[in-house]
Amino acid sequence: MSQTARVLTGLAGGILIGLLLAWQAPELGLRIAAIVEPFGKLWLNALQMTVVPLVFALVVVGINQASDAAHSGRVARQALLTFVVLLTAAGAMTALLAPLVLAQWTPDPAVAAALRGHGAPVATATGGWADALTALIPSNAIAAAAASAMLPLVSFALFFGFALTRLEAVPRAQVVGLLKAISDAMIVIVHWVLLAAPVGIFALVLALAARAGLGMLQALGLYILLECALYALAVVLLIAVAVTLGKRRFRHFMAGLVPVQAVAASTQSSLATLPAMLDSAQHRLGIPARVSGLVLPMAVSLFRITSPIQYLATASFIAWALGVELTTAQLATGVVLGVLVSMGSVGLPGQAIFLATNLPVTSAMGLPVAPLPVLMAVDAIPDVLATVGNVTADMTATAVVDARSGDARAATDSTA
Repeated sequence: MSQTARVLTGLAGGILIGLLLAWQAPELGLRIAAIVEPFGKLWLNALQMTVVPLVFALVVVGINQASDAAHSGRVARQALLTFVVLLTAAGAMTALLAPLVLAQWTPDPAVAAALRGHGAPVATATGGWADALTALIPSNAIAAAAASAMLPLVSFALFFGFALTRLEAVPRAQVVGLLKAISDAMIVIVHWVLLAAPVGIFALVLALAARAGLGMLQALGLYILLECALYALAVVLLIAVAVTLGKRRFRHFMAGLVPVQAVAASTQSSLATLPAMLDSAQHRLGIPARVSGLVLPMAVSLFRITSPIQYLATASFIAWALGVELTTAQLATGVVLGVLVSMGSVGLPGQAIFLATNLPVTSAMGLPVAPLPVLMAVDAIPDVLATVGNVTADMTATAVVDARSGDARAATDSTA
């Protein structure tokens, strides 16, 4: 049985037993929830203990990978800029739309009570813009890490990562190699912990369903629909970007994109779709190999457009379920951190991606992370659309870079 199937089995078992208890024996359900919940919390704590070193390592390594790519030439720099702009736009779109869409539904008070019952206290915004500004830079980076204060920790990681790019090649490679090893070791731990995912998710979901009843199931359905709708909208907007900024005819671009999307949907892997993307870009869309051969491998290594969408949609859903109104500062924090984390985490495998990347973003926005394992379990459903969105973004970015490279060549020729 695959890991996804095992997780979904634990999810289904927890939902079924929890709902039966809530329906037939509510008081017994509450007692059982109190018994099994600590085991779910223990599993969640095991996941959370990897977050601080993993996020620090991912940000620093991601900055240095981007720096290396930027030094590969003008096309690489344009590709990197295109990635950052599209990722930021995707995060901003989600930060704007997700709360608006969720506001059309009234959250179930029982779901909010159940989430508060087994999650960390919800942080409320205090102070003004001055407090938010000064909190960006930690006075003590070690204290920020100890407190799991993600935003100041990432700020320090940014300074550290950019400082490394100014060092000589040998000491820089040593430090980056060490941090890459730390990141890989944390992922190994995450995989170990995920072996117990069916048990941990079963315990968390059983407690949640026993307390919230059918409202929990309805909330999860809304979460799935929200993610699918945002991924589909992103695909439509990316095609529009390829037509306008990429200067591609709609039918011509779709003729090259649809076969790639079909491979992505069947494999659910951007890396496995790379050969199809290269073939389609060069032979169907006529993008030169010097552009597609550089931009598409870079995109697979650094660029996952659906990541910030997922992070912001997940955080917005948790806030909605708890009845918390997210501030502009919280949403902006999620967008910025989502772009940084996504560019450092593209190579992470499987369900480790969801927990390792959503945990820091959700935490930095002041929201409890306890609901994340439950959302991870159902995230396998919209994952097909996520992969389709990612490869659509890869092809769009390649078209945009090719168009900009063509404009640059034309300008050079006209001045020659």
